[in-house]
Amino acid sequence: MAAASDRLRVALACAVVSAVFAAPTPAWGQHVWPELRITAPAAPGGGWDQTARALQQALQAEGLVRTVAVENVTGAAGTIGLARFMGAERGRGDALMVSGLIMLGGVVMHASPITLADVTPVARLTGEYEVIVVPAASPFRTLADLVAALRSRPESISWGGGSAGGSDQMLAGLVAEAVGVSPRRVNYIAFSGGGESLAAIVGGQVSAGVNGLAELEAQIQAGTVRALAISSATRLPGLDVPTLREQGVPVEFENWRSVVAPPGLSPAQRQQLEQLVAAVVRSPSWARLLERYRWIDRYQPGSDFERFVASEEKRARGVLAQFGVGQAPASGSGTAPAAYPWVVFVALLVSAGGSWLTSRRPPGARPHPAASGPSLRPLAWIGSGLAVNVLAVEWLGIVLSSAFLFWTAARAFDRTRPWRDAACAAVIAWAAFELFDRALGLPLPGGLLSGVL
Repeated sequence: MAAASDRLRVALACAVVSAVFAAPTPAWGQHVWPELRITAPAAPGGGWDQTARALQQALQAEGLVRTVAVENVTGAAGTIGLARFMGAERGRGDALMVSGLIMLGGVVMHASPITLADVTPVARLTGEYEVIVVPAASPFRTLADLVAALRSRPESISWGGGSAGGSDQMLAGLVAEAVGVSPRRVNYIAFSGGGESLAAIVGGQVSAGVNGLAELEAQIQAGTVRALAISSATRLPGLDVPTLREQGVPVEFENWRSVVAPPGLSPAQRQQLEQLVAAVVRSPSWARLLERYRWIDRYQPGSDFERFVASEEKRARGVLAQFGVGQAPASGSGTAPAAYPWVVFVALLVSAGGSWLTSRRPPGARPHPAASGPSLRPLAWIGSGLAVNVLAVEWLGIVLSSAFLFWTAARAFDRTRPWRDAACAAVIAWAAFELFDRALGLPLPGGLLSGVL
């Protein structure tokens, strides 16, 4: 019995020693945190969610934190999560939130009173290239096919991607600008997370999709979507996707992601979080995750990262201002198609006023012979103007088609001064374009004048 008892004690001791040596051990001198909370300010399945869960996996695999909880807070390009994070975690030294370029765009897009300057910067983590894809059944076989359709009828091409004002919308606008289409005319449909946008792309609810490579690579390999281009400078190894630049579109673009801490931390709390993130990004577990998701190591800690955020916010504001973006339209809303009936209505009102003005005769002038007696000619003139305005607006553009409508309306009532009426119609049409496109931010068809508008 004594010998059996001794053997049992030895076996238990061996099991304990094996468990101790098998457990992950942190870097020398690194404090093991009991708990950490990470906020992913987007729906599951997107880049922020992937980053948060990759951090969770690496921190636990390396034994740096015993328990890591990830919470998803969706809405408004992460600005809702940002506001909640500031309020709920203020002064807490055991919380992080994933952020990045998309959040900077969301702050601009939604005119958020809260920005990344209101939280505690910890570190930039990764960079990622973006991919333009189409559904497997799409008629667009190449980027050239998509570009040709975009140049012909910009508003007919719907782009699906992440939050409004984010990196996906930025890339769509940069591509449009590079091929000679006003970025204001990009029909971008925003989704709250990568999962939602992926479902819309695969289901053919949008013409094309823009998203990070990690979110789309599995679908590309499975053949459910067709990759047309990637935003890197050169092709990536093991991925048969041509770059934008090699297909004649001079655009290179990289999204980035980071982690921030709540406001109100003491210097010691901030230093501890920075040390924790520095330890995990140097770990083998994190290196494997970078390779798995094809993320680029862009680790940048402390004050360097803080200066980087300030410069990137200026860049995001400049890019989105160039696209005519200040505040976001409702998520998923269209652009020109929804606004066009109002444009036609205003055009009719302006043409009626212009017709009245141009039909007034100077005192003592004789009425035109054709003006006596009832005639269907006015209706024919206005009908032809409306027909051209509706049927040829995409080809001619809103300025030329509206100018023709205004001119035919004037000719319906007074055919004595055609050149004067044409000049007035052109000025009124151009002024209407400036009002709707420039001042109100409603993208309108440029047509034959796309290169000068």
